[in-house]
Amino acid sequence: MLSNTQILQEYSECIEDVMRYIREHINEPLDREMLAGVAGFSVPHFRRVFTAHVGESAAGYVRRLRLERAGRKLRMGAVDITEVALAAGYDTHAAFSKAFKQQFGLSPSEFRQLNCWAATKLLSKG
Repeated sequence: MLSNTQILQEYSECIEDVMRYIREHINEPLDREMLAGVAGFSVPHFRRVFTAHVGESAAGYVRRLRLERAGRKLRMGAVDITEVALAAGYDTHAAFSKAFKQQFGLSPSEFRQLNCWAATKLLSKG
C-alpha cells in the first residue's frame, strides 16, 4: 500500500505530465475529458487534483497560457488583434478583449502601448 507521500508524489507527476501536454498542444482543442485521460483520472478526480496542485482549474490554466502567448504576439508586433484572438481560441475580438482585460487589467490595445519591460513584467505575473 502506498503512503500519502507516495500518492501525492504520483499525483504531482501526473499533473506535471498534463501541464506538459497542455503546453505542447496549446494550439489544439483541450477539454477536461482529454486532460483527465492524460492524467489517468476520472474527470471529477482530475478537476480536484489539478486545481489543488496548480491553484487554478485546468480550463483557467489553458486560458492563461493562451492569453500570455497572445500578449507575447501583441508585443512582437502582431498587427491584427482579431487574428491574435482567433489564434488564442476566441471567436470574436470582443470576447478576446474581455478575457485579456480580465487577465491583465488592460485591453489588448492598451497592453500594446506598454514598454517592453512593463509588458514582460505583466506577462510574468500569470
